[in-house]
Amino acid sequence: MSAPTAPRRTLLPLSVLSQHLTNRSAKTCQYRCGDQCSQPVPNTSANTYFGDIVAASVSRRSVLQGAAGTAVVTSLAWGTAEQAVAAPGKGRGGKNLAGFEPIAPTPAHVDDLVVPEGYDWAPVISWGDPVEAGAPAFDVHNQSVEAQKKQAGYNADYLSLRRGGKGNNGANKGLIVFNNEYTNPELMFPGYDEAAGPTAEQAAIEMAAHGMTIVEVARKGQFAPWTYDKNGARNRRIHAWTPFAVSGPAAGHDALKTSADPTGRTVLGTLNNCAGGDTPWGTTLSGEENFHQYFNATGAEDPEGKLARYGISASGRGWEQADERFMITSEPNEVNRFGWIVEIDPDDPNSTPVKHTALGRFKHEGATIRLAADGRAVAYMGDDERFDYVYKFVSKGRYRQGDKKHNMTLLSEGDLYVARFTGDGFEDGINDGTGEWIGLVVDGRSKVPGMSVAEVLIWTRLAADKMGPTKMDRPEDVEPNPHTGKVYAAMTNNTRRAPSQIDEANPRANNKFGHVIEWTEDGNDAAALTFTWQIVLIAGRPEDPSTYFYGYDKSLVSPISCPDNVAFDSQPDHLWLATDGAPGTIGTCDGMFLMPTAGEDKGKVQQFLSVPAGAECCGPVVSWDDRSVLVCVQHPGEGLPSNYPYLGDSVPRPGVAHVYRSKR
Repeated sequence: MSAPTAPRRTLLPLSVLSQHLTNRSAKTCQYRCGDQCSQPVPNTSANTYFGDIVAASVSRRSVLQGAAGTAVVTSLAWGTAEQAVAAPGKGRGGKNLAGFEPIAPTPAHVDDLVVPEGYDWAPVISWGDPVEAGAPAFDVHNQSVEAQKKQAGYNADYLSLRRGGKGNNGANKGLIVFNNEYTNPELMFPGYDEAAGPTAEQAAIEMAAHGMTIVEVARKGQFAPWTYDKNGARNRRIHAWTPFAVSGPAAGHDALKTSADPTGRTVLGTLNNCAGGDTPWGTTLSGEENFHQYFNATGAEDPEGKLARYGISASGRGWEQADERFMITSEPNEVNRFGWIVEIDPDDPNSTPVKHTALGRFKHEGATIRLAADGRAVAYMGDDERFDYVYKFVSKGRYRQGDKKHNMTLLSEGDLYVARFTGDGFEDGINDGTGEWIGLVVDGRSKVPGMSVAEVLIWTRLAADKMGPTKMDRPEDVEPNPHTGKVYAAMTNNTRRAPSQIDEANPRANNKFGHVIEWTEDGNDAAALTFTWQIVLIAGRPEDPSTYFYGYDKSLVSPISCPDNVAFDSQPDHLWLATDGAPGTIGTCDGMFLMPTAGEDKGKVQQFLSVPAGAECCGPVVSWDDRSVLVCVQHPGEGLPSNYPYLGDSVPRPGVAHVYRSKR
């Protein structure tokens, strides 16, 4: 299916924009993370703040380069919001290294997926599309639990594109895997009563819309869009009732046992799946992030603060009326069965996915794999919470080329570390910060006083608090560059950072724009226990003196806010960034950006696309031929009306879109 040819751009009055910025933020917080921004900060430990360290890493001279003062939301560096609309697809700075003409920032009230000149886009698959045999066509007025279990899930986030696949290595066939992070019931159900909350049936439909979706795709050449095959042999839906095996040292621990599973080794479902990663052995990893919001802790005791440290409170999404396991007083251990990294085999729709306890339990943004020099698998992970930590796992076993069965055991046993960043080793105030990986579990033994290995893995946040890691500004996607080995971490934002917790301007108090850091493991070996790091981006409007674009002339870059996901293409110096929060911070739609990390264009941030009003840009994947991009459009219409993907439905439908070259 190709995108509609009729104009899709919808301009809402600017008077609506300020209300949208507030509403969109409130809805996002409510349904994705349980409104954590309005809750007390879970981490009250006395560990070092990242701002205390990083302020010394960027000199005032570098920060002020190209500065022209601070603008207000409707007076952007690129001109006014109306001027940006008048010149869609025309940015400044000319064509960049990828050969596209950067688009101008899209005002947050524009309901359109904007792409560069010479490109087109089409929806690949959207919420409710049939996936498994027997699934009905999407009908927003005829939803059911059984139908949703076989239809594409809601709110796509992490996305994987696999070339060819089982029995097929062609360039024009493949497989996509995407997470279904959370649901927006007020958008899903016509006439939804927000004051009353979901009915039991609506809650069950939401449960079925969570999880993951796997579908086969095909295209008719490089200049045609991907389409999905509703009859694909590997098509599969994973939802809140899919059985998962539990692996690793915490499997079978008393804290994982429930009345339905007295063994503590089989869990039903995966929830709030955010980012993820592909493994060298052909499986997909997915992170269970804001799982806390699905559990109601009313009346539950918490003498050791375990529930509080994970943000679990006496409020939830009402799922306990559909399934009592979400009521903590009824099933106190069910909550401990979520917050893990899960692994699935997309090539085998009959396989049992696994929850890996060896990688720790926290609000996993995702996990990405790099092989160490000796063949061990190293997984990088971020805990997406204000003032929480960056982790990595190093497997005990070693990767064996072509031995998938063996390789699928690698994440079941190994060492777990948490990061500490320091300013030691600075020469010019810019480069060569140092860091170390602090062991939590090493050689099968707990390094945390008073906690067993299983306890460290089940309550990883509490264990890490005791070891003095560095508090971060919401560490989200953490990924190694597959060409260089350098690791990039998106720190999306932290509006709770007080002036007393930083030195100078960066990252800032009330850091609502976020930043990106880069580190290199010593010897460029993923298993090393020390590293050097530097800041490569401090986001915001270029004219804001507190921003930093890797030293590049700020008069020639695109404004960017709230980096969330990172991705790479075939070029070793290309870093792609997707954003989550631009509407409420700089007044533009979220989107996807390219930032070179080397050469004369190092730091030249240029915007490639923007997603529609109310939407978040997620899971970008650059295809193997560097000619197209797959991107997830999450929660379109959140706070403002949207018709995305413009198929004539009465509700917006989040899903996967393909942006491809329309001109040779």
